[in-house]
Amino acid sequence: MVFIDNEGINDPRINLALEEYALRNFNPGKDYLLFYINEPSIIIGRNQITLEEINFEYVGENALHVVRRISGGGAVYHDFGNLNFSFITKHDVKSLNNFAKFTEPVIKILKKMGVPAELKGRNDVLANDKKISGNAQFSTGKRMLHHGTLLLDSDLDEVVKALNVKMTKIQSKGHKSIRSRVANISEFLKEKMDIEDFRSLILKGLYKEREDFETYLLSKEEWQAVHRLKDEKYGTWDWNYGNSPKFNIQRSKRFSIGEIDLRIFVEKGKISNFKIYGDFFGKEPVQDLERLMVGARYDRQEINKLLEPILMEDYFGALSKVDYLELIYGNDEIEPSLITGQPSV
Repeated sequence: MVFIDNEGINDPRINLALEEYALRNFNPGKDYLLFYINEPSIIIGRNQITLEEINFEYVGENALHVVRRISGGGAVYHDFGNLNFSFITKHDVKSLNNFAKFTEPVIKILKKMGVPAELKGRNDVLANDKKISGNAQFSTGKRMLHHGTLLLDSDLDEVVKALNVKMTKIQSKGHKSIRSRVANISEFLKEKMDIEDFRSLILKGLYKEREDFETYLLSKEEWQAVHRLKDEKYGTWDWNYGNSPKFNIQRSKRFSIGEIDLRIFVEKGKISNFKIYGDFFGKEPVQDLERLMVGARYDRQEINKLLEPILMEDYFGALSKVDYLELIYGNDEIEPSLITGQPSV
């Protein structure tokens, strides 16, 4: 087993890039272990709709990273109180989806620390029926990745705030996160310890399980490749937001000028169809606004830029641009309603 030294990096975009780079490029004849601790961030599962999982306004106000990983599963919150571990091994049919195999050595160490840890369900480690670790896997067909979280002392209030969805109802085929009862490992420890001490204990425990451990330091060229992967993938809107499955949204609100009902169809992060309904009055046809939105990223800043030259009163009467933008992308004050059917053309 080779331990990969990530040199104390806390940027989730780089750590996830390092994880994938090691999976695809390191010696296929060896098994690897990677630890990393991320600064506050939300890590989205591969098959999830990002906007459906996050409190968008809270994320923006608190400058949280939002990064999609290559494995499936639900959205998780990372901070400096959470230790992430990754096992990178040869693809094996018996190992794929065998979460017990990879969590067993970690659970054994936690139990020695006095934590009543056990694997329950498919991929969660619980202590007294509270989740302390979530796990996910990914395979290239030749190599596989198993990674998981260890909640030592995460801010659980932030978990709730960051993952509390404020978008109106979205109809989709994305995989939604199940909000589980969670707990910190520190709640079960007799003595308080910081994340670095915890990291050392887990690592030493795994060393004892595998005496052939060695530590690997990336070369300058390898770090450059990792940063390229971060710049081209994990640091991009297209991967973190645009890679979401297609989804449909209905957003409606009654203003002083009447009701406006929007039907927004999004595919690969871009608006594929946009319809405006309502009982408002305007002198210009709203079809102009509908066409304006088609092809745009479903992104607040991009939509705001598109609306800059538009005079709202021409289409709706006395409606502010801010109110219209909030209706398109918005806040939690708008009544949610479910959209059905396919976009009309």
